Amino acid sequence: MKKTKIYITVLTVFLISYYSANAQLIPNLGGQRVGISALQFLKIGVGARGTALGESFVAVANDASALFWNPAGLIQTEGNQLFISHTQYVADINHEFVGATYKITPTDVIGLSLISLGTDDMPVTNETNPRGTGRMFKYSDLAVGLTYARQMTNQFSFGATVKYVEETLDVLKMRAFLVDLGTYYWTGLGSVRFAVVVSNFGNDVSPTGTVELYDGRKVTPSADGFQSFSPPTLFKVGIAFEPFETESQKLTTSIQLNHPNDNAENIRLGAEYTWNDMFSIRAGLKRTIGEPILGKDGSSEEDITLGAGVKVPISIAKINVDYAYANFNRLGGIHRISLQFTY
Repeated sequence: MKKTKIYITVLTVFLISYYSANAQLIPNLGGQRVGISALQFLKIGVGARGTALGESFVAVANDASALFWNPAGLIQTEGNQLFISHTQYVADINHEFVGATYKITPTDVIGLSLISLGTDDMPVTNETNPRGTGRMFKYSDLAVGLTYARQMTNQFSFGATVKYVEETLDVLKMRAFLVDLGTYYWTGLGSVRFAVVVSNFGNDVSPTGTVELYDGRKVTPSADGFQSFSPPTLFKVGIAFEPFETESQKLTTSIQLNHPNDNAENIRLGAEYTWNDMFSIRAGLKRTIGEPILGKDGSSEEDITLGAGVKVPISIAKINVDYAYANFNRLGGIHRISLQFTY
């Protein structure tokens, strides 16, 4: 009964926050911030489990995908893990994530991660050759991160990631070193845990390289003063808890508030039901403040997420296979699949 009261209280607080935001008691300043940051690929979620929960994952983050979501969550992982994720994104864009974690001690974990995003060759066009000049180009992104997490007390963990990021558009490149900082706190109130994360914190970036215009003129960003842009810094606060749990069944719920530097504040909701620690089904909801629920007027590009997973134990490892579907409305559906090996 005591646990039930705790969970009802936590849920009530977040529902009040949700409907206060929906009623615009919290000011919606997103329209003033749109389009001010670069390196947008860093905002694309990784792993089928986290994305199936509506990306409400910073306070769950107990597998190797925590390398992306919350570096402090690595303390919650089991053993050493290898994580591989593939996303078939919109416009035939492929998004890949690979991460590996290693427990140095029971209270210290390190990890490596790699994110890549790319397109197939595309024709170069200009004012006089709208069907193509005969030259091809590619768009690609890369991020390589090194993570360290430490359990400071029985209830509190801290983690940090330093990552090199690079964005390439034909002959232009943007490069930067960014930092993710995360905390993870078990409140002692039943299974309630609380997490705070700051992602993609760093200096502004600007392109380098030389562009040749259709008339033969060359433009060099460093010499011609190309504009610089901030990285997509994101502040996240989340709570997760199990309102129902037995030896064979568990229901995990999570709620997350996001404050991006380049868009409106948004709320993420997620739920995961697990049977016998083997089969899981998941659902989530993404809600941007100021937009109608479920995109009733077509203005919301993301809303419902769904997914499922299975754990397959073998002699040398445990294998988790997960799938997620995210609805992007006018842009279609996004499919993700991920594999995790635990040794």
